[in-house]
Amino acid sequence: MSVATAAPKTGSTAGISYVDLYRRWEENNWSAMGIDFSRDRAGWDGLTDMQRKSALWMYSMFFYGEDSVADNLSPYIDAAPTEEQAYFLTTQQVDEARHAVHFHRFFKEVLGAGDDVAETLQTTLPQLGWGYRGVFDRLDLMADELRADRSLPKYAQAVALYHLVVEGTLAQPGQHFIEDFFTKDGSMPGFAEGMRHISRDEQRHIAFGVKTLSEIVPQSEECKAAVVEILRETDLFSLGVFCPPGFDREYTECWGFSLEEIFGFSLRLIQQRWKTIGFPREEMPADLWPFDPELSIEEIAAKEIKLMLAGVTGEPCARPDSSVEIQEIHFDTVARVSNPGATGPGRFTTEWQFTDADPWHIVVEDGSARAVHGPAPSPDLTLKTDWSEWISISMDRKSPMRSITSRRLTPWGSPRALNAFRKVFAPPGT
Repeated sequence: MSVATAAPKTGSTAGISYVDLYRRWEENNWSAMGIDFSRDRAGWDGLTDMQRKSALWMYSMFFYGEDSVADNLSPYIDAAPTEEQAYFLTTQQVDEARHAVHFHRFFKEVLGAGDDVAETLQTTLPQLGWGYRGVFDRLDLMADELRADRSLPKYAQAVALYHLVVEGTLAQPGQHFIEDFFTKDGSMPGFAEGMRHISRDEQRHIAFGVKTLSEIVPQSEECKAAVVEILRETDLFSLGVFCPPGFDREYTECWGFSLEEIFGFSLRLIQQRWKTIGFPREEMPADLWPFDPELSIEEIAAKEIKLMLAGVTGEPCARPDSSVEIQEIHFDTVARVSNPGATGPGRFTTEWQFTDADPWHIVVEDGSARAVHGPAPSPDLTLKTDWSEWISISMDRKSPMRSITSRRLTPWGSPRALNAFRKVFAPPGT
């Protein structure tokens, strides 16, 4: 058990205790082996080809994810600052194993995939995309880190990844829309019953994460920094989790909901939970929410989806969309996450000249930055490259120096201007 201690919480989660969460677990226990799948095969056969293809994609992510989180929870129990937290986390590990058994039974008995758990898990692997693998690879690494470092900042970082990102940001939106469809449709009653139980369990797990972080994050700048670090590490991967195979919107629309609805639902949960924790998104660095705060959730979700389906954010794309609309959204976010005060007084203008897209420039002046479509009248620095190369650089997938040495990026300007550019547009956290 870790010797680190958490400060008492007097805010909005003070009325919920770890004993309460444990009690809810006892009261809401259910049997994964008791679910009746006898009618689900007919329901599965009644789905359209697109629905079956989409369901296999989504259910594979849930099945693999439940197995992964069950495997990775043990170091959380060892690092928990209090016995009450450790006791609850042991119940969560049981929950995650039960969820995996539910999906294994569905895959085996309804889909006829595999025999034992290892075989059915193997069938999920082709369905796991770039973003999903990135998040869960980081979860595996986090478990190893937590075994070696049981400090409070590392524990806060681990809980943020597990309970707020994996469960609260990625899993719950998917559960919500899947559960909603099959509750109304009624064609797979066994699967729908299991999803209702799983959803209730996950709400309890997320409540634990929110309560835990609300006790330790607001009182510690070190814990805040650790949380910001893991959110930065997983941000692009998290966006990629929602990206359907082949960027095909039919993967969600065949169930009657859009990608924008999934993103909007997730964004509302993010805002609400981090506010409850005492570390609202508006207090986090701009790169974690790089959109105009005056925009509605629906407008932000729409922009997020456009960038993702354009191949700009999320899964790397060989030929990202370079339309003016996509460029405008992208350069607006670049300007918003910049550090306009780094150059001091006066104006500093950077121009991007693309071989395969319209030129853009960003003007830094009076402590603010704005993106402008078209060439700059007299830029201090000009960057010549192609659109895909710039996207790789701006998404931190490729080193600018590597692009320069390979002659994929050519800067034109004085050494002083190049140094100013580095200060203004340095990746967050460097």
